[in-house]
Amino acid sequence: MSTISTRPSRLRPRRETTPLSRTAVMLLLALSTLYFLFPLWWLLVAATKPFGGQFSGSGVWFDGFGLFDNLARLSAQDDGIFWRWMLNSVAYCGIGALVGTALSALAGYTIAKYEFRGRGVLFGAVLAAVLVPKVLFTLPLYLMFSGIHLIDNPLAVLLPSIVSPFGVYLSRVFAAQVPDEVIEAGRLDGAGEFRIFRTLATRMMLPALVTIFLFQFVEIWNNYLLPAMVLGDDRLQPVTVGLVGWNASHVAVPPALVVIGSLVSIAPLVIAFLALQRFWRAGMTAGAVK
Repeated sequence: MSTISTRPSRLRPRRETTPLSRTAVMLLLALSTLYFLFPLWWLLVAATKPFGGQFSGSGVWFDGFGLFDNLARLSAQDDGIFWRWMLNSVAYCGIGALVGTALSALAGYTIAKYEFRGRGVLFGAVLAAVLVPKVLFTLPLYLMFSGIHLIDNPLAVLLPSIVSPFGVYLSRVFAAQVPDEVIEAGRLDGAGEFRIFRTLATRMMLPALVTIFLFQFVEIWNNYLLPAMVLGDDRLQPVTVGLVGWNASHVAVPPALVVIGSLVSIAPLVIAFLALQRFWRAGMTAGAVK
């Protein structure tokens, strides 16, 4: 004879969101979106105005169209040095982000999948490094590069940019979810450790690697203080340092060119995000053996 339990259920009823709470959340998201996108909208509007009218009229809507003439003036200023700055920034960010992502993936995978003495201490040091702002290392790096004669050398920008404690941490988190059975299957098939990492693990860690690459790319692109200190040659400077230099010389360079150059300088970031966003939705098991 079956008995019916009188013990109260531990499952709590699911609370449904109210229309008021949903409206409040949507309003908060809309205000946040407006707050972050308004400077970009103002920059777009100002850069497309006829030259000299960037700071006049309405800043929230278009007043004439002079973008192509503005770009021509931008290219003619100082013998087209702006495009040299853009090329420098793309080179620094591309090389730094690629090498930094590769090193982060190797370090994170090693910490997650191999047993060795001091692994916990090493990962703790990585977590501690995530909490330290990189700007604190600017002066020590300048003194170190000055001592080894790397001032006015692109390596003074590239070498610090390939180190990413956050990238190592994120790689370690994703590498820990790579099934050990997949690794063992690769070993049984005769694949070496590096081949297993390159052909199996990296494909399964692809969402993390793309995220690390984008974070590195944006961080290097926005870095100003270190390049400003170690690069005195105008031909080696990135676009961030070059635009600040233009802005400081109001007589030699019209302020309107700084606005136009600022709009052009964010184009690579937008292109990178749009081109790589589909990889963020890739599954964690993409590339696993079937």
